Amino acid sequence: MKHTVLLLVLAAALASCNKDFLDQEPKASLSSSDLNNLPAVEALVTAAYAPLSGQIDNESNAFNSPSTNWNFGDVVSDDAYKGGGGVGDQNGMHLMEIFLTNANVIDVERKWRACYEGVARTNRAIQAVNGFAGMGADLKAVRLGELHLLRGHYYFDLKKIYNRVPWVDETPRTVTEYDIPNDLPDAALWQHIEADFLLAQANLPVKQTDLGRATKGAATAYLAKLYLYTRQYPKVIGAVDALLATGRYRLNDNFHDNFDPAKEHGPESILAVERAINDGTPSNFRGTADERLLNPGGPYATYCFDAPSQDLVNAFKTTADGLPQTDKSDVSAADFVDPRLDHTVGRPGVPFLDLGPYAATWARDAGTYGVFCFKKRMVSRNSPFYLGQWPWVSALNNDLLRLDDVLLFKAEAQVETGDLEGARAVVNQLRRRAANDLVRTPAGAPAAHYSVAEYATPWASQDAARQAVRTERRLEMALEGQRFFDLVRWGVADQVMNEHFAREKGKRSYLSTARFVKGTHEYFPIPQSQLNLSKGQLTQNSGY
Repeated sequence: MKHTVLLLVLAAALASCNKDFLDQEPKASLSSSDLNNLPAVEALVTAAYAPLSGQIDNESNAFNSPSTNWNFGDVVSDDAYKGGGGVGDQNGMHLMEIFLTNANVIDVERKWRACYEGVARTNRAIQAVNGFAGMGADLKAVRLGELHLLRGHYYFDLKKIYNRVPWVDETPRTVTEYDIPNDLPDAALWQHIEADFLLAQANLPVKQTDLGRATKGAATAYLAKLYLYTRQYPKVIGAVDALLATGRYRLNDNFHDNFDPAKEHGPESILAVERAINDGTPSNFRGTADERLLNPGGPYATYCFDAPSQDLVNAFKTTADGLPQTDKSDVSAADFVDPRLDHTVGRPGVPFLDLGPYAATWARDAGTYGVFCFKKRMVSRNSPFYLGQWPWVSALNNDLLRLDDVLLFKAEAQVETGDLEGARAVVNQLRRRAANDLVRTPAGAPAAHYSVAEYATPWASQDAARQAVRTERRLEMALEGQRFFDLVRWGVADQVMNEHFAREKGKRSYLSTARFVKGTHEYFPIPQSQLNLSKGQLTQNSGY
């Protein structure tokens, strides 16, 4: 069984966020004498990594606060339906999908809590590291770099999901001083997050001895992502070039290697959530508890959540020349498709890992959600990395930052700064790899009509280049919890989603009333529980 480094320790000694990080007496705390030794301080640093997984309270519903944001990034986009056993199965996600989200939906509540649990742990660990005289200067700098990167990550998630959130740093506060409003200007909040990543970049080494710890590359990649979100395109290019200059990262030879638990910590992985099963953790919740609705489980070949949409499947269709086919017509068995489709989506008749051909009967509710199922990060029931009993989790890490993702940051920035040929070269790298990673039958034949080719001629305009890069991003990063956030930052979420609903409601009747409202649905509501506890300091997002 695979080895992982980052163990959740001292959980009982950390301040709890069961109700509200802003307005709650600590359930337990560590005295200064408890922290007067290196192992205790190191344990606090390690514990700050744990909320990356979305698991914060040893409950089985970490899937409502997943590290991959599949409910916030896929289900509410044109890439996926909620899936599962009908609209009543995780009804909160159903409300999210049709844009009737309210402030009491459990996903909205738990994700806020998970992120601020991470913030609370990083702040406590920063205080401990700064206050401990027994740690050498070099090690202290590295640990502070890790913690500032983690805090930047938690706030990045909060920013893109809720937009207006309170900023809390490591400054010691009394209980009443945690009643903080969410009125920080947009630019100021981004600057706080940037400062965390810059400190991390300055302090962290290129390589860590322990697998799973944050590195300079992770901080640099996060800076590139932040600059992309804030449209500082020359800085995006500079950050990605700095990452590549380290010489530590390259694309895997095969696209699917990114989702193979036997090939983790490969050259393409920049920062990952570390997973493990059968490691003594209660209920094996260090496995993929936040994605267990995407795994096989119980009587089901798959629980069928995060079900690929027909629109996503159609996006993988190609012309005979191997370029994206954009007519939106449904894929047939005779059509050419990009092979990444069959690494991403379970389709009838196509081999499904080592379990034989996927069958339409594997879908739990085909009448509501269609016959396709999630495949990308699925681990076979036959794998030693899969736990074939409750809670039906695997030991597959998931990448928070990966090189293909970061290269596409650069391609976007190159288009926006006029370097269309540079962007085309990046996109062609990914298409070259896709062409060499076919899904095959047991006899070795291609499992479908695959055709994917590079863009052989320059793009005709900046708009054509922009659309090509955005299409490539959708294909490469599909079902990785990113699509909705991409649509929002591109400023096209209302157009794309309402056109999607108009097309799909004929196939999926439950979408007949779905509607995206510009100016409201780009972000999710502040949880009602937090508003109730904030003594009037928090204000709700517009439209909720």
